[in-house]
Amino acid sequence: MQRLLRTLTGGGSPVEPEDSQECEENRTLFQAFEWYLPGPASDNSTSGTSHYTLLEALLPHLSALGISQIWIPPGCKATSVDDTGYGIYDLWDLGEFDAKADGKPVRTKWGSKHELERFCAKAEQLGIGILWDAVLNHKAAADGKEPSFGIKVDGNGQHAPSPTMASSLLTLHAVPDRTKALTDPYELETWTKFTFPGRGATYSDMSYNWTHFSGVDYDSRKNEQAIFRFIVPGKRNDWAHDVSKELGNYDFLMFADLDHSHPAVRSDIFNWGTWITSTLKLSGIRLDAIKHYSLTFIADFISHLDKSTSQGKRLFFVGEYWDADTNALEKVIRRFHGRLNLFDVQLVYNFSDFSKGRQQDLRTIFDGTLVQRDHAHAVTFVANHDTQETQSLAAPVEEWFIPLAYALILLRDQGGIPCVFWGDMFGNHGPRPRLPACGGKLARLIAARKLYAYGSQRDYFDADDCIGWTRRGRRSSPDSAGLAVVMTNSWDRRSKRMFVGRGHVGEKWKDVLGWEDKEVEIDSKGFGNFSVGHRSVGVWTHESAPEFDKLSRFTFPKLGHSAAAPDPRLLPVH
Repeated sequence: MQRLLRTLTGGGSPVEPEDSQECEENRTLFQAFEWYLPGPASDNSTSGTSHYTLLEALLPHLSALGISQIWIPPGCKATSVDDTGYGIYDLWDLGEFDAKADGKPVRTKWGSKHELERFCAKAEQLGIGILWDAVLNHKAAADGKEPSFGIKVDGNGQHAPSPTMASSLLTLHAVPDRTKALTDPYELETWTKFTFPGRGATYSDMSYNWTHFSGVDYDSRKNEQAIFRFIVPGKRNDWAHDVSKELGNYDFLMFADLDHSHPAVRSDIFNWGTWITSTLKLSGIRLDAIKHYSLTFIADFISHLDKSTSQGKRLFFVGEYWDADTNALEKVIRRFHGRLNLFDVQLVYNFSDFSKGRQQDLRTIFDGTLVQRDHAHAVTFVANHDTQETQSLAAPVEEWFIPLAYALILLRDQGGIPCVFWGDMFGNHGPRPRLPACGGKLARLIAARKLYAYGSQRDYFDADDCIGWTRRGRRSSPDSAGLAVVMTNSWDRRSKRMFVGRGHVGEKWKDVLGWEDKEVEIDSKGFGNFSVGHRSVGVWTHESAPEFDKLSRFTFPKLGHSAAAPDPRLLPVH
């Protein structure tokens, strides 16, 4: 657990700590897609507007809320226009070419290269960074098959058993070990020829064959679905060693698995990195599935970009290393000397467990998390495209707990870099759709972070079913408000007496979310008694705080007004 400040219950007025320095503007990321978001050509969409065009229209609103960086979906050409982008085909095609020269749409699911460039240019004008989702582990939808040579290995499943699975189940199904060969080497026929007939040699003249990959999941000669490791004469024939040791070795994930030790593969990806960061003027890169390919290669890739980007620009890197063992994440961070940030996996599992009643003591909400151990390199989130219900890494957070979870990542000091999920802002589609979280009031929490979540923090983690904290606000700003947050997972109402500062004596404080309709008057010692309804959260600041009047009446997306009605893809289909 983080060190908790002593609970303040009255008596004398507490001494207000000094800040070592005034805070910079809070950073907030926004994941601008969800897994089931339909593209403009989908049957359940009535609009031909591309996702990039839609995002361009949303940019002023996201900027006003305080979004500093937008994580956009994988924008490289994938298996089809309906592919979210993780079934990647060509790094160099951003929706510009007829990929197979067969008359299929040029755009990706998300739009055309022209629309992407226009969106990125508008974001730059508004001071919002673009975080590119780089899928560098594999390739899919090959242009042809060819003879190859390899062995079949143990481990046909793509995902290791869940760490939360009952141990009795683990004894029923032996865990595969992909370091074990099941056959002697023999000739295969694999879909590993990538010639990019639509693009040709534009931007890159690199074509791929089976020697550029370490393995594949299908032998067309025997029509067999399995995992095959290639044996290439004259080269190292093994999985990468610096990957996750799940399943013995978790180098292979899916499709045709790239061999990042191959000089031509390294050169092509390095050149692509320089090209895309300069073409789109990106502010950062999200590295997908990094537990499945060489950490040495990733370190070299980051070093290359640090040296090759314009004006020595240091991009923001965040890796998806999906492991609930925070010790493993800390080792990865140390391996990169702090240059790489990671998503806080355990925190999401904690949120899910608390929301479903599997855990109860709110004082332990951060136990075992990356943000508890290393807040400077933790990207915190409540949900993403992989944790949605029915997805392989599903860890859904029940709707009642989502406001509490967002308050925890958005409004605390040293709370990591929070990332807001599209599905929580606008709703999820798919087999289990959801409406926008927090009754459309999630935007108020994001804006509260931008406006009020500054200064020293006092924690009130004194009850297992009700916790709270206060933020002092910026001393350098005469109208800095600060805030008070209280939450409970109890079915009863709760309240907490908390210190907000002697400078606020006599002020009337109100709940930003509007779920508590009574105001709180700050007493002569700087305390307020803040209440909260059952299984809820309250976020309080004084009624004359900057923008409070607008913020306390704001709901986003705005529904029921034709002039402001969002694109149909913003709303889940029930």
